[in-house]
Amino acid sequence: MPITRAERLARQIAIGLPAVLLGGAYISQYGFGLFPCELCWWQRYPHFAAVALALLAYLLPRPRLWTSLAAGAILTSAGIAGFHAGVEWGWWEGLDTCSGAASGGGGNALDNILGQSMISCDKAAWRLMGISLAGWNFLFSAAGGIAIFALLLRKPR
Repeated sequence: MPITRAERLARQIAIGLPAVLLGGAYISQYGFGLFPCELCWWQRYPHFAAVALALLAYLLPRPRLWTSLAAGAILTSAGIAGFHAGVEWGWWEGLDTCSGAASGGGGNALDNILGQSMISCDKAAWRLMGISLAGWNFLFSAAGGIAIFALLLRKPR
């Protein structure tokens, strides 16, 4: 069955969006010194998976399946980014290992301190128009994932 224009566009978004977002993350990290916290890293992992799945959509049979899986990975990143943005705004608590403060867990105090992330997840390192990088990732990833599914659900003419 030939691939439709909508499916082709969905596949292009599925590979392009996470690649651009990952590129932006690495430019902000290495170009501008905005080092990622633990939740920032967690947002990147589904985008890596999405790029790989979208590549499979070009190489293997059943491109709609691989593109759908890539969209699911993009939406997973959106979910993590939404959680992270909520932590930054103080809407809910973040992870104990990402607060930048030592947890009161048992064991050696030095081990507790050394086990903490050096970058705090609850403080946005940078904002554009009041929206943090996690917030932008949420907006772009959610919109992109939804757009991919909408394109894949279109009926051929």
